Parts: sequence; structure tokens; C-alpha cells
Amino acid sequence: MEGAAAAPISSGLATRRSKRTRAQTVPAEVQPTNADGGGADNNDRTSDASGQADRDSSPENFEESRPPRTKRNRLEGTSNAAHEVSEQSLIDVIKGNGKFIPQVVKRWVERYEKDPKTSMVELLAMLFEACGAKYHIKGDFLEETDVDDVVVALVNLAKRGEVEDYQSSKRKEFKSFKDNLESFWDHLVHECQHGPLFDQVLFDKCVDYIIALSCTPPRVYRQVASLMGLQLVTSFIGVAKMLGVQRETTRRQLDAEKKKRAEGPLVESLNKRFSMTHENITVLEEMMRKIFTGLFVHRYRDIDPNIRMSCIQSLGVWILSYPSLFLQDLYLKYLGWTLNDKNAGVRKVSVLALQNLYEVDDNVPTLSLFTERFSNRMIELADDIDVSVAVCAIGLVKQLLRHQLLADDDLGPLYDLLIDDPPEIRHAIGALVYDHLIAQKFTSSQSSRRGDGNSSSEVHLGRMLQILREFSTDPILSIYVVDDVWEYMNAMKDWKCIISRLLDENPRTELTDEDATNLVRLLSASIKKAVGERIVPATDNRKQYFSKAQKEVFESNRRDITVAIMKNYPILLRKFVADKAKVPSLVEIIIHMNLELYSLKRQEQNYKNVLQLMKEAFFKHGDKEALRSCMKAINLCCTDSQGELQDFSRNKLKELEDELFAKLKHAMRELEDGGDEYSLLVNLKRLYEFQLSRPVPMESIYGDIMMILQKFRSMDDEVVCFLLLNLYLDLAWSLHSIINSETVSIESLSSLLNKRNALLEHLDLYLNDPTEVCKSGNQLAYRVCTILAELWFLFKKENYSSTKLERLGYCPDASTVKNFWRLCERQLSISDECEDEGASKEYVEETNKDAIMIAASKLVASDTVSKEYLGPAIISHFLIHGTSVADIVKHFIAMLKKKDDNIPIIFLEAMKRMRKKEILLDVGVGPVKNITYRERDFLMSKVQVKKRNQLVHLIMKMYMTKRSKTRKMRKYLSSIQLGHPLN
Repeated sequence: MEGAAAAPISSGLATRRSKRTRAQTVPAEVQPTNADGGGADNNDRTSDASGQADRDSSPENFEESRPPRTKRNRLEGTSNAAHEVSEQSLIDVIKGNGKFIPQVVKRWVERYEKDPKTSMVELLAMLFEACGAKYHIKGDFLEETDVDDVVVALVNLAKRGEVEDYQSSKRKEFKSFKDNLESFWDHLVHECQHGPLFDQVLFDKCVDYIIALSCTPPRVYRQVASLMGLQLVTSFIGVAKMLGVQRETTRRQLDAEKKKRAEGPLVESLNKRFSMTHENITVLEEMMRKIFTGLFVHRYRDIDPNIRMSCIQSLGVWILSYPSLFLQDLYLKYLGWTLNDKNAGVRKVSVLALQNLYEVDDNVPTLSLFTERFSNRMIELADDIDVSVAVCAIGLVKQLLRHQLLADDDLGPLYDLLIDDPPEIRHAIGALVYDHLIAQKFTSSQSSRRGDGNSSSEVHLGRMLQILREFSTDPILSIYVVDDVWEYMNAMKDWKCIISRLLDENPRTELTDEDATNLVRLLSASIKKAVGERIVPATDNRKQYFSKAQKEVFESNRRDITVAIMKNYPILLRKFVADKAKVPSLVEIIIHMNLELYSLKRQEQNYKNVLQLMKEAFFKHGDKEALRSCMKAINLCCTDSQGELQDFSRNKLKELEDELFAKLKHAMRELEDGGDEYSLLVNLKRLYEFQLSRPVPMESIYGDIMMILQKFRSMDDEVVCFLLLNLYLDLAWSLHSIINSETVSIESLSSLLNKRNALLEHLDLYLNDPTEVCKSGNQLAYRVCTILAELWFLFKKENYSSTKLERLGYCPDASTVKNFWRLCERQLSISDECEDEGASKEYVEETNKDAIMIAASKLVASDTVSKEYLGPAIISHFLIHGTSVADIVKHFIAMLKKKDDNIPIIFLEAMKRMRKKEILLDVGVGPVKNITYRERDFLMSKVQVKKRNQLVHLIMKMYMTKRSKTRKMRKYLSSIQLGHPLN
């Protein structure tokens, strides 16, 4: 049998043997070796000879000369493999190829039954060497040897550094050491189950040494001993379960036999077998308890988190697989305690173990006291600092809800995680919300009811709308909730059901305006998800990549969406065309449709109705979202539609452009006649959104706009802002056209220069008189700074030098740059509380401190202006205006480090600027020119000293060089940290 078992192994080894060792009958590593190393020399000589023989012949000749494998060859290979296994020691097998472990264990058990002492010495030597120490006990003194004396000797070996860590080794040959060691003890236990396992000698001795080693200071001893001890309990459980089945079978047989006759040889035999099986189970359980109290109770709180993790993981397996012994509070409490472990891995293992326990319905009654004690901690872990732990904890809470072990009031903190940053946590909470609140899988009364798919979708949508009412005031939060639940809720993909609800086709489920708004947002977000778009910004901002199969799914979804809603889409738009909260989401739906199907399905009229309604929506609304959505949809229709529909789309766009210009001219005439500014403002916004997506020929209204700017100086700041923005965009599109054209006419170049100069002159008026730009608020000042920066960047002189467009180059003089930065500093100094309360929040991301700092940094980063002045000025505002501005300055500093070697000088000037303001404040001069109130409050605060020192530390750590010219800067920075006056 042994030869037969080894035959395929030897055959496989023979076919995989390398060319250099084919001439050898037995691999070098299994040749017997002498203590003085003679065996190694013989192997080297054999290897050299065979290698020389290989080098003297080609591979082809070698293959041709090799004789075919006959039956005798195969038998020789089988005997060689058996010889290889018999020659290897126990530790060599564990270190090497794990597939030989069953054979080695079987041979060792046979030797143990013949010579227990010698075999026991061999096993203990393997145990010690697995821990990394080479230590042998003489067989004659095995019984007299004290465990503590051996352990002390092993600890001394570790102190002297004579220990090798196989388990944590990165060497390739030890990569399977841990698995092989566990496999060895598992096979040993199962091989001994019919004899040595219950002799109360073999495993009692091994367990004593394992427990003793697990309590020693050397970490490698504790790691390996814990591994072996935990595996022994797991293997004991496997044998105990098998014996338990035998005991139950024997009991049934005994009961059946006693019904026939009370006594007899068969009854006596069955009684004896039953008693012996029960005693063996008792012996195993006693050894389990011994390892638990001697090893687990100490190691589950070991300083090494890996040991703690192994203990808790094993305990979870024990309780699940052998509940008759371990499913009780005596053992469960350790899982509850480790929910508070400082290591995330230990907490996660504990949560996963509990998840497995709660999955078994029969365990739940026994877990009632444990649940009552630790349920609050389980809920808290859903907001764990470690994302993986939090996700697992949410799964555990779902198990508790499934068994109705938690009250709904306890789940309040979990629902806040629907808008948490990590998507893994959000989606896990989304699954919980769907199961518990929408599908109500955990409610027995609801789960027992079944309905058709359509009614189910309506019910689920109704419950989803009830959740979204909590987030109606913030559309972004509503989108987060939709994103969290979308994967699990099929009703969100039931497009016909959603459209039917929006059109109130079912009078019994009439929607309120709030619910209709939420349902429109849900429809739009669900369609985007179905075609592969993100509806929630990604944290890493990486581009999405999809496989071919995913793209096919998205395209199929696009077709299904188009077919489902193309007929009712115009009706839906007509119903809500005047509702500014719903129009943006409804209009953008066409972006994700397959427009080709309108022609294939003969729905051209519906398509034309949709375009007409979009045009109406564009002129019915003046807010940013509605205008931007309409332009995005119409532009896509002009490019993605085909044939007659594309011509219709382009004509509709031209009609929109003409009507917009007519409305603008009418609004400007009204203003000249003393009318209201509102009409002009709304149409300027429409023109701005139009120009953001495509160029518009503005020659017909350009002169009127310039006239309005110069004549009406008391207009509202928002109107002036959009006049300037439209002039800037027209200038940018004109420049783009000239650069991309093959021939440039003198007239077009002169026209562009005149436009640029006129706009720059008008902006310079605001720079020279800051009170004019800030007379009624801050919005115009923000726009002036950002538009100026963009103009300087577009017409950067170096970009056009030595080209036909050299006349377009422009570079601001030093005084203009100083006036620009003075206006920027003025805006940076305004506190958040003093921002314009009445100003529109639509374009707030374009008119804030971040926009100012980005614009200034862009000028330095692109070398549009000199960094000697503006660079130190920007850095001097580091840490003053909040985290967002500080992050921008950090990126600016990193950019400077990559581009410029003169970093220390720039930082020196930045620190001088900040220190100069401090000196002026210390002597009581303030507020003074160039020192703002916000800076004064910051510089005079106690926190300022700490933050100033942070900046100095950042400079000294990241940007100081070893050049001699930086010594002055080191001295200066040190004096700043110590608070010395400026030299």
C-alpha cells in the first residue's frame, strides 16, 4: 500500500526534475549525510558530474538517448519516493513538502506503537525545533525530565540568540511552514484516534510542553506553541464529534436491543462500547479544557495581536463546531471582551466569529444573555475607525435584526452612516436599510406576505420615499441614500413603475410635491447608476474602467431605459417644466438614453416634443442647475442624434441662441430706459451657461455690453460680474478660434486685441480703486481677481513669442501685480461671518477664498508673473485662513519644490512678511496698511506661536539645503521660533 501511494508522487517528481538532476537516482537533498559534512561533498561531486554530462550533450540528444520508462523503472521510482519519505525527519517534512505529511505521520505512529520512548523523543525534538530551538531529550531520562527544566533551557537558548523563527520567516522554503505544522498535528490526532490518543501519555506530555512554551517570554515560542495548542483543540473536536455520532448510534442500538431482551452478550457488548466511547469523549474534553485554561486564557490577551487574533478565531470555530461544550457564557464572554481590543484585526475576527454563531438559528436562545450584555458594543462597532471592522459589524447587526434581538430605537446612530465617507460603510448600511426598512425581511408579518412584482415595487418605492423625506432639504444627501440602497433595491430599476407614480396614474397613491421631487431625483440617480455613472464623488478621483461585459450590461440598460420611458418622457417634462427643483434631474435623463431608438421605434415626434420642452425650460428658469442641465442635454442631442433628428436639434439650438440675444437686447434697452436689472441678470446667466459649453458670436451685442459697463457704474455687483464673465468667455473663445485657424487675418487679430485691452482697462479700474469693487459686497472683488488671473495666464507673453501671434503676448507690470495681490489679501481677510448674506450661493465655489488662492498660485506656477514677489506673499498666508486654503498652499509649496532650487530665499521672504506684521502689532501699530483685522487677531493669538513654529519646522524639515547661503536663513528661522525681534 505504501509503495502504491508513493508511486504517483515519484512519477510526478521524475517528470518535473530539472535537467541538471536527471542523471541522479535520488535528489541531493534526501541523500543521507554524515555529521562531518561528507554527504554534502559527495552530493556536490555527483551534481558536478551530471552537470558536466548535460553540458556535453544537447537537450535533443538527451531526450533521444533517454530509455522509455518500463514497469521496472516505475517500481524503482516508487521505492525511491518511499525511501525519500522514510529518510526525512519530522521537522524536515514540516519545513518542506506538506504532501508527505500523512505518510510520515502514519510511519511515526507505527514506530511509536513499537518503541514509545524513542518516538516520543523524536516528536518532542520536532516540537522544540518548530519553535526554533534545537534541543534533544535523552530517551532514558524522558520520564524523569521535568517540563519546567526543559523550558528554562529553551528560554536560555533564545536569550543567547540560538533560535530561528520559521513561522515569520520571509524565506521561500518556509512559506508553507504554518500550514504544514497545523496539518501535521491534525493528521497525528486523527491517526492516533484508535489507540495512542487515549493512552494519557503521548498527548498529555505534548500538551504540557505546549502550554509551558506558550507562557514564555520569547515571542516565537508563544506564537508557535499557541498555533499548535489551538490546532490540537480543533483536531480534538473533529474526533470528539465523530465519537459523538458513534455514541449516539450505539445508544440507539442499545435501546432497540433492550426492548427485545434485557440481558445478553449483545447488550453487554453494546454497553461496553457505549461506555468506552463516552470515556474517550470525556478524555478529549478534559484535554480541551486543559489547553483552554492553560493556553487560551493567557494568550487571548497576549501583547502580540497575531496571537490574540489566532486565539479568538479558533474560539469562534470551536463554539460553532462543538456547541455542546463551548456554547456557554464561560467561553462566549471572551468574544465579547475582544470587541474592545485595540487592534482592528482582533476586533474583526471577533465580529466574524459572532456573525457565524448568529447565523445558526439553534444558537440564538443560548446567546440571549450574551446579546443583552454586548449588543450596544456591536452597534458601536458599526462606526469603528477601521472600515473593514465597521462593515463586518453592520453585517452582525443585520443578524441581530433577523432574530429580532434589537429594538428600532437602537438603530438611530446607524442611519447617520448612510452619508458616511467610506463607500464600503455606506453600502453596508444601505443593505441593512433595505432589508430592515424597505423589504422588511426581518418582520415576520411582512415577510409572510407575497405580492406581484409591480405591487412590490410600489410598496418598496413608498417606503424609500418615506426615508428620503428625512433628507428633502439637502438633495446631495438624498443622492447618497439612493447610491447606498440602489444595488439591493430592484424597485429602483422598475422605470415604468416610477414613471407611473410620477404621472399619478394610480389615484390611490397620489404623490405630494415633496415626494414627487424626491422620486424625480431617485429616477435620475438610478438611471445614471444603471449606465455606469457615479452619482457620488469618489474619494480617490480615479477614472472608472469597465470590462467588456460591464459595458454590454450598461448598453443594454440604456436601451431598456429608452424603451421604457420614451413615450411618457414628454408628458413628464410638460408636467414639471415649471418646477425648478425637478427640471434639472428630468432634463438630464435624455443624456443617458439611446437616441437612435427614437428613429427605430418611430418616436420622432416625441423626440421633437422633448427638445421643444427643453427650450421652454431654458427660458422659464434662471438658476444655474436648470440652465446647465438644459445646455448639456441640448448639446448632446446635437451630437449624438442622427439624420433628421440631428438637423432638428441643431435648428432648435440656433433658435435658442437667437431668442437669447433678442431677450438680452430687450433687457439692455429696458435698463437704459430706467427699467429693472432682473431681466438683464437672468439673461446674462443664460448667456454665461451657453458660453461655458460652446462659442457664441457676440458681435451684435458686444458694443451694448461695453456701453452698459461704462455707463451704469451703480449696477448690482452680480450683474457686473456676469457682464465681465461673458466678456471674458467671448475673449477666450475668440483666442481659441484664432489659435486653431490655419490663417489669421489682421482684422480678427486687431479685434481680439481691442477686446482684450478694453477688458483689462476696465478691470484695472477696480484694482486702482478697491473701494469701488468692494462698495456693496465681496462677490465682484472675487470675480475681478479670478478673471484677471485667467486673462494674464491666457495671454502669457512667453506662449506667443517668436510666433505670428506675438502681438497677443501680455505681461502685467510690478505695480499691477501688487495691486492685484492687495485686492486678493483684502478678500482673504474677510471672516466667514462677514460674507455677503444676500449674495447668491449658486456660484459660491467660484467666489470664495479657495478660488482667490488658486488663481494667485496658478500665476506663479505657470511663471506668468514673477515668483519673487507673489510666491512669498502666498506662503505668508499659510495656516491663517483655514484648512482648505492651507491645503492649497501646501500643494503650491510642493510645486515650487519640484520647479525651483531657490526655495530657501522664497521662504525667508515669506517668514519676514509674517514676522514684520507681528512686530508692528507688538509695538501697537495696527491696524495698518497691509495688515488685516483677521491677520491681526490671528497673529496676536496664542495659537499663532504654535502654528508659526509648525511652518518653520515644515520649512527646515522639507526644504532646507546644505548650501552655505542657507546659514543665514537657519539662524533667522531659529530666532523666529525663539521669539527674537527682527534683525
